[in-house]
Amino acid sequence: MSVVDTLDEVKKALSSRAPDDIQKAITQGTGLVAYDLQAPAKNVYPITTPIRNKVPRVGGGTGTATNWKVVSAIIGSGFSSMPWVPEGQRSAAMSYVTANKAASYVTLGEEDYITREAINAAKNFEDAKARMVMRLLQKTMDKEESAILFGNNSLALGTTPTPTLTASGTSGTLAAATYYIAAVAITYEGYQQQSSIAGLAQTKTITGMDGQTFTLNGGTAAPSAQASLAVTAGQSLTATVTPVRGAGAYAWYAGSSAATACLQGITTTNTISFSAQLSTGTQLSTALTATDNSTNSLAFDGLFAAGLNSSSGAYYNPLGAQLTSGGNGNVNEIDAMLLAMWNQYQVSPTVLYVNAQQAKDVKNKVLNGSSAPLLRYTQNGTSDQAFGIVANGSIKSYFNPFALDGGMEIPIKIHPKLPAGAILGYCDNLPVQYQSTEVPNLIEMKTRADYYQIDWPMRTRREEVGVYAEEVPAIYAPFALGFITNIYAG
Repeated sequence: MSVVDTLDEVKKALSSRAPDDIQKAITQGTGLVAYDLQAPAKNVYPITTPIRNKVPRVGGGTGTATNWKVVSAIIGSGFSSMPWVPEGQRSAAMSYVTANKAASYVTLGEEDYITREAINAAKNFEDAKARMVMRLLQKTMDKEESAILFGNNSLALGTTPTPTLTASGTSGTLAAATYYIAAVAITYEGYQQQSSIAGLAQTKTITGMDGQTFTLNGGTAAPSAQASLAVTAGQSLTATVTPVRGAGAYAWYAGSSAATACLQGITTTNTISFSAQLSTGTQLSTALTATDNSTNSLAFDGLFAAGLNSSSGAYYNPLGAQLTSGGNGNVNEIDAMLLAMWNQYQVSPTVLYVNAQQAKDVKNKVLNGSSAPLLRYTQNGTSDQAFGIVANGSIKSYFNPFALDGGMEIPIKIHPKLPAGAILGYCDNLPVQYQSTEVPNLIEMKTRADYYQIDWPMRTRREEVGVYAEEVPAIYAPFALGFITNIYAG
């Protein structure tokens, strides 16, 4: 068969297919075969936004901020709890504790682009532009979840305290020397960006799709002063800093001289230990500027920044230890939080968000050999069948006895963005005694403009799209939040 005849046969074969059939003939060792391409592309990335999903979105925002008034207490005349009045006389006037609150709107968003060639090449496979916009919205929501939790406009970390150093043990392989260690506290928002890089990014300059630039702070406190300690052969070196309110992690710089101290690791607790030779070649502590870059003027305050503010009234325990079992199927530290929230404000979390590490720790404190069996035996109905064993278990909820009407059950849920070492007690809504018709939700997302898409005018042969929202969380009752942080694993 001649080349011309072969080409004619190929043309006939191709012409027999539908014009929009995306299966193409490719040459393999066995000849011409079909290419079985499943459409559309398979998205295998997680988008988990449980708090964003549950926070009510309230439109109608105008101006630069949403404002509300708070009446936080009504105070009786005389002795506030004594109602007694003499016959024929009038009581004195009661008083109020009030405050004006405001939260400024901010803009959040994401952009992407696709070339005309890419759109055309994807015909009959997927609507490439539509799928791009879907992923843009997903990423915007993913970032929004982090912002609702960890956005930080106002809670400045300041300067990291100087570490306290101790040396102990005899089995370490750390060389005998005098070691110099500095620490840098990192916000929860900053930790989302810093946990897997070789050096801290104190700031980052972003070039927008319009060619203009803006700068974001990396969520880092000002570095601590260096502490030093002489270590003999065999000893391990431990560094600890006083917990910083609002810090979700700490970066540690160590070396055998002040000039060579470099990044050794980032922990979600206020301590680190070295028993082996230190790393070299990472970011030097001398590369850091002595500035506090923990807040962002373009951000709003999320739950952690609002709740960990010292004036919020929220429960806060920077534990600095492991969780402990109360011996009655309970965890002492969780009980202490629930009791304090009831005693001070008559509120209770409606959900406990935890990291996977803390979910494991809570299970191990509650389910142990002295409190409950770890295995469940399942016996089938017929005698000729072996029994089945289901190992392990989980703590799905925690009972709070410190609430009206005999207590309440609180679900325990793993949150993928919550770092190890933290438990968040979150209250979906205030209890009935708080006149919940007026404050139906702990938090509402006030929107000046909810998610919207911008298809930018074409400047080149590519289509550029942005997805944005203008919003701010109105956190009406930050005292209904509880935080246990700096929890050691185990």
